[in-house]
Amino acid sequence: MRSESTGAPRSIRMHDNDNVAIVANDGGLPAGTVFPDGLVLKDKVPQGHKVALRPIAQGEAILRYNVAIGHALRDIEKGSWVEESLVGMPPARELDNLPIATIRPDPLPPLEGYTFEGYRNPDGSVGTRNILAISTTVQCVSGVVEFAVKRIKDELLPKYPNVDDVVSLDHTYGCGVAIEAPGAEIPIRTLRNIAKNPNFGGRAMLVSLGCEKLQPGRLFPAGALPIRDVAGPDHVCLQDNAHVGFSSMIESIMDTAERHLMELNARRRETCPASDLVVGVQCGGSDAFSGVTANPAVGFASDLLVRAGAAVMFSEVTEVRDGIDQLTARAIDEATAEAMIREMAWYDEYLKRGGVDRSANTTPGNKKGGLANIVEKAMGSIIKSGTSPISGVLSPGEKLQQKGLIYAATPASDFICGTLQLAAGMNVHVFTTGRGTPYGLAAVPVVKVATRDDLARRWHDLMDINAGRIATGEATIPDVGWELFQFILDVASGRKKTWAEHWRLHNALALFNPAPVT
Repeated sequence: MRSESTGAPRSIRMHDNDNVAIVANDGGLPAGTVFPDGLVLKDKVPQGHKVALRPIAQGEAILRYNVAIGHALRDIEKGSWVEESLVGMPPARELDNLPIATIRPDPLPPLEGYTFEGYRNPDGSVGTRNILAISTTVQCVSGVVEFAVKRIKDELLPKYPNVDDVVSLDHTYGCGVAIEAPGAEIPIRTLRNIAKNPNFGGRAMLVSLGCEKLQPGRLFPAGALPIRDVAGPDHVCLQDNAHVGFSSMIESIMDTAERHLMELNARRRETCPASDLVVGVQCGGSDAFSGVTANPAVGFASDLLVRAGAAVMFSEVTEVRDGIDQLTARAIDEATAEAMIREMAWYDEYLKRGGVDRSANTTPGNKKGGLANIVEKAMGSIIKSGTSPISGVLSPGEKLQQKGLIYAATPASDFICGTLQLAAGMNVHVFTTGRGTPYGLAAVPVVKVATRDDLARRWHDLMDINAGRIATGEATIPDVGWELFQFILDVASGRKKTWAEHWRLHNALALFNPAPVT
């Protein structure tokens, strides 16, 4: 990455072969601006948008990250604004003849001696928070459970100071769905595995209606912890004959919750190695700085976590699809590469059935922030995975069973991706943003990383880490990467809270359901 920063006008060129750079100055730069290297802007160029470093002929590749993010739809003069309408999107990379496990970097030394204070669970996993989770089988019970949770928080939670929160695992699934259809196993195993998240202490309680398609025994088959017995004291069924009136339902939920609160309250944090962390990384509201500042810093921190023995998940199929060759080359072996290819092929077919393609991913905000298309967005997204070998692949809704860098296949939707990473066992979430989003999750702490100084300044009480300092030259990628790594340890230990936790910001769970509704 090369940044022109000796004078007031600043541009950032990601690779020496690139024929475009992005304008780094807050507010952009006017036509006639002269850069230190003599480049003169022919147009006003907004912050984060591309400027041609040399003439680009019609049909010629437009290079950023040393990758053809598109081709020029007409001749582009040197110094011109390379705005979205001038960039033709290339076809998607074919899924055959890909490089397989060809990148074999020398292993970095283990990172030893780093710890955090966490809650050890019976299955060996570690929570970073101590939360009572109330699972539900169907949306029909959500209103009742919401009412009960409010009373639990008001009346019971203050009696149990070692419990951080009470959350209801609401969703829109459970009935009116083709529950035997291909693909139906994805939302079901997602709900099952969310209930097993390390932050819930190894057990959860369940509220069902009674007549729904997603019966408790299907959600939690015999022996599928954390429910001891779907017919036992962990389960409240609203249609049970024992319930007479609404108040009776609420009292049953509260009585069950109190038993769980007493158990959770007895738990204490203990010193755990950093290898017990399961960190999910994601980006949302991305801009052209995402691949310059925040995502590279997250990638650096990801490498530190992997060296410390932790698990790191990166996701978002659509946002890495155009870099599949980079990912298969980094696979630890052929089986891992083939698993990634299968996930990409499945998602290609899924989009095809919906009558859309990958171009539907980029949002108006992405484009306003300087991203011309999904190819450019993908190149910046992949960087947050760091440089470690990719040691495993998870399908949607599966639970993580290994350490290292893992590709967890999810849609690019912030909410669905976060939900699926929860199901995989994430205990800390890292979320980068350039445009800004108040996204949060109730079940895990969400660390927000801003791509730009301006966002960090304006959203000072929503962003936890300012990676925009990289673009201004005030900090390096390793500086911010180490800062993020230490902040993750502090947040995991409960020594610090994220801004999303401070304001209690969280989004509803969003299930990925490729099966038809009925």
